[in-house]
Amino acid sequence: MNSVLLLFAAGGSALVLYCITTLLRVGRRSKDLPPGPPTIPILGNLHLIPKERPHLQFQKWAQEYGPIFSLILGTKTVIILSTPTAVKDLLDKKSSIYSSRPDIYLGQDVVSGGQRFVTMASSKRTTKYGPMWRSVHKMMHNTLNIQTAVAYIPYQDLENKDMMLAFLNEPEGFRKHLRRYTTSLTTQMVYGYRTTSQNDPRLLKFFENFEEWGTLVSAGSAQLLDLYPMLRKLPAFLTPAYKDALKLGEKELDLYMLNWMGTKNSIKDGTCHPCFGYDVLKAQKEEGFSDEQAAYIAGSLLEGGSDTTSGTLVGFIEAMIMFPEVQKTAQAQIDRVVGPDRLPTLDDIVNLRYIQACVKETIRWMPTLIMGVPHSNIQEDEYKGYKIPNASTIIANNWTMNMDPERNPNPRVFDPTRFENDFQSEKESATNKDENQRQNWIFGSGRRQCQGMHIAERSLFMGMARMLWAFNFERATDENGVPIPVDIDDFVGGIAVQPADFAAIIIPRSKEKADIIRKAWKDCEETLLDSETKQWLQVPSGMTFNTAESMEL
Repeated sequence: MNSVLLLFAAGGSALVLYCITTLLRVGRRSKDLPPGPPTIPILGNLHLIPKERPHLQFQKWAQEYGPIFSLILGTKTVIILSTPTAVKDLLDKKSSIYSSRPDIYLGQDVVSGGQRFVTMASSKRTTKYGPMWRSVHKMMHNTLNIQTAVAYIPYQDLENKDMMLAFLNEPEGFRKHLRRYTTSLTTQMVYGYRTTSQNDPRLLKFFENFEEWGTLVSAGSAQLLDLYPMLRKLPAFLTPAYKDALKLGEKELDLYMLNWMGTKNSIKDGTCHPCFGYDVLKAQKEEGFSDEQAAYIAGSLLEGGSDTTSGTLVGFIEAMIMFPEVQKTAQAQIDRVVGPDRLPTLDDIVNLRYIQACVKETIRWMPTLIMGVPHSNIQEDEYKGYKIPNASTIIANNWTMNMDPERNPNPRVFDPTRFENDFQSEKESATNKDENQRQNWIFGSGRRQCQGMHIAERSLFMGMARMLWAFNFERATDENGVPIPVDIDDFVGGIAVQPADFAAIIIPRSKEKADIIRKAWKDCEETLLDSETKQWLQVPSGMTFNTAESMEL
């Protein structure tokens, strides 16, 4: 009997020792991985990630460890790419294996039931979502490619004029006006309706939910569930973030279903304007997916088309008040090319190269995706002699690339002359075979590249050109006339960021220009919009979406 007990004791001790040894291996960096900061057991480098301004720490690590370095975060290997060459070599040239997404358990699986497009895995490794991702990707390409994007210019022109009027009437609310501008353009394209007010309940609910989602996925409690998947098995009462995610999922689905079912029903009764919803409904009939899935397909396009563009325009206004000499130079070119009697149009792009350069410099100076949306590889790979394990998290270090002083001397100075000889579109820049000719990374890379960048670029150009044509932007001052401090490195947000709150004085450059803005909007109201609903009376010709006539409903 004693020998049996000793045997069991020995076996139990061996099991405990094995478990402890295995646990202590967690957090270690193997020798064949890219270099990185020293690790400690279990945590790896998790304790080194600062809560505030983590992008600055990533910049320091890139300077210390080179263009590709690794972080060990719990059980996960994270590979950081900090040069255009590294991004090009892996995310672009090897996009067939680097275009999936890592686990975002709360933000993807719990909140949206795995149906959020931007964080949906695209690979065969995750068979549950791969086919859906490819189907949605194809639909978005058909709707947003460069040939079809020109059809949306009338939408952009109308929404911009509405925004300009709002700047006149309530200049202190410029953030809200910018959000309505970009969101209304997107709701027309996706759902077929204009967002006519900055106080629209659906607009407010959308941004409230989106900001809550960004905060949720950035929180340490949510990241722990990704880095230590075994914690997902804990009872729900021990993971309060899980309950928060469920509640957010309910709110989010309610909103997306409200939008989708409204569009679906209006398509069926023949009152819906041409929009992306027709394509979703056609695919739903052919492939048989649920209304919840359809709602998230459309909602994901709304997410991608609203927040980052408005955040970039907020960054532009901040740059104008902090670098007034740039504003004067830009306005001088606009005055020379456009004159005082009309608003700038997209036809003026070729003669407003400095404004085009302002678009490019704003994207560089204020990257709304300060760290790239994470990719994941579907098979083990090797790069520069380093091993990249299967299912690693791969992140483009956007801030570090944009602020590289060798590529961009004095990088926190807003200087459009960096691009005075760069006439590429944002799409041409993002896909240039010479990686050193690329200066934007907020639109993503490889197969995950943003389908709507042509539309975003036009919205940015039209917004900047017309704002500078019509208004002067000045720093706010205190009661003693001293400029109120503005920290250009203070950002707010989660995955997508924008400048923290700052005050700006926005003044019409002349009464005549203010009158032109008011008349331009009045003409729109009288000729294009329903007097009560402010929706389009008739959609401009050239829309490329499916219509009810082409579908059997």
